[in-house]
Amino acid sequence: MSAENASTPKESVEILASVPGTTIPAGAEVKTVLITLPGGNPGTPPHRHPGPAFGYVIKGEVIFELEGEPQRVIKAGETFWEPGGDVIHYQGGNNLPDSESQYIATLLAPPGQPVLTFVSEEELEARKDRRAPRP
Repeated sequence: MSAENASTPKESVEILASVPGTTIPAGAEVKTVLITLPGGNPGTPPHRHPGPAFGYVIKGEVIFELEGEPQRVIKAGETFWEPGGDVIHYQGGNNLPDSESQYIATLLAPPGQPVLTFVSEEELEARKDRRAPRP
């Protein structure tokens, strides 16, 4: 071993999140997106994804709420995931009023399907009992 190789830093691999048993749509198309939210931005209105979504907050804080789960704040360096399918994604907005927040999401969808569809007001009303109590 040369002195040059001995001083080269070793790579580091760290698993940030693991989701066992995730169902991936057959022939899924995978898209990775970068979302930048200005301070106080509420994010995308309630919607759903046809397949799972995995994310990592790069900067700031994101308010995250899925149907049946209490809303929570995900901070820079933390991950999130959602199963997709019938589950409504209520919130993905910036929790900081004066600072930008940013996250990366990888979304899986059957070929030719959009990775996001909006939920109507009528459906939100019909499923309001599935939403966790909010603070």
